[in-house]
Amino acid sequence: MKAYSTDLRERVAAACHAGDRSIPQVAAHFSVSVSFVNKLLRRQRTTGTVAALPHAGGPVPLLDEAARTQLAACVAQQPDATLDELRAQLAASGGPAVGRTTVWQGLQKLDLRRKKRVSTPPSATPNG
Repeated sequence: MKAYSTDLRERVAAACHAGDRSIPQVAAHFSVSVSFVNKLLRRQRTTGTVAALPHAGGPVPLLDEAARTQLAACVAQQPDATLDELRAQLAASGGPAVGRTTVWQGLQKLDLRRKKRVSTPPSATPNG
């Protein structure tokens, strides 16, 4: 969900400080929740600003650069390994113990494909 604009935040705070309306009336007028108005006023009291906090950036990746390098070495050693086999090799080589999804995401970041060879034999019919 996107943060409310700074302009709206400033107008809501100004309407609350004008004193002619209650917080629920201000919330109804600007089509925001009462809890948003309360949190906005609390932020203004504590920090002095109504600006939204910056995005935190999400969780830290489980496979850092060194672990991805180990994963690439495991794939180079056994190119047709399954995700579970890669997990075991990564843990055995001193890497972190992670799940299949994390290994899959690491392979995507390394731009490596899981499927290395065609599962059917080539056609006996010559091309041409």
